Amino acid sequence: QGQEKLSCNPKKENGTHVVLCELGNPMKAGARITVDMELSVSGLEDMGDAITFHLQLRSKNSPSPSHGSVTVTVPVEAEAEMELRGNSLPATMVLPTGWHGVRGSRRLEDHGIRLEHVYELHNKGPGTVSGVTLRLAVPHRLGEHVLLYLLGLGTEGGTNCTQHPALNPAQV
Repeated sequence: QGQEKLSCNPKKENGTHVVLCELGNPMKAGARITVDMELSVSGLEDMGDAITFHLQLRSKNSPSPSHGSVTVTVPVEAEAEMELRGNSLPATMVLPTGWHGVRGSRRLEDHGIRLEHVYELHNKGPGTVSGVTLRLAVPHRLGEHVLLYLLGLGTEGGTNCTQHPALNPAQV
C-alpha cells in the first residue's frame, strides 16, 4: 500500500557480487510486495552484449528450503560518440598551369609541393572505445595522371595502420 525505501547492502559471496535487501519482518501470509530496483553497474566494456542478474527471495523463518528465484538478462549497449577532425597544411595549394612532374626523379620537389593531411579521431564519450577501424580514402590518381603522390602514413597513440600499396611507389 505505502511506498518505502529499502535498506540494501552490497557484499561478496564466493566471488560473486551480491546485493542483500531486507524487505521487513514479520510479513503476513499471502502478502504481495512489488520491488523496483535501480542498479548502477560500472566496468561493462568487456562484458559482452548482455549482463545477467539472478534474483532470489529468501525467508529466514521459512522451514521450507525452496526459495523463489528468477534470472533476468539485460542487454548491454555501449554508447560513445566519435568525431573525426582533419586539416591540410598548407590549407590551400596552387600549382602553376605549366608545371609538370619529372618522371623517374627521386627528389621530392620534382613531384610537386608538399601537402600534409592531419586527421584526429576523438572519442566524445561517454563510454570507452576499442577496436575502431577508420578507413580513409585519398584520391591519388585522376585517370592515368597522378593527382597526389602519397609519401607516407604516420600514426600516434598506439594506433595500428595498414599501408596502402600506392604509397611512395617511386621510393622518393
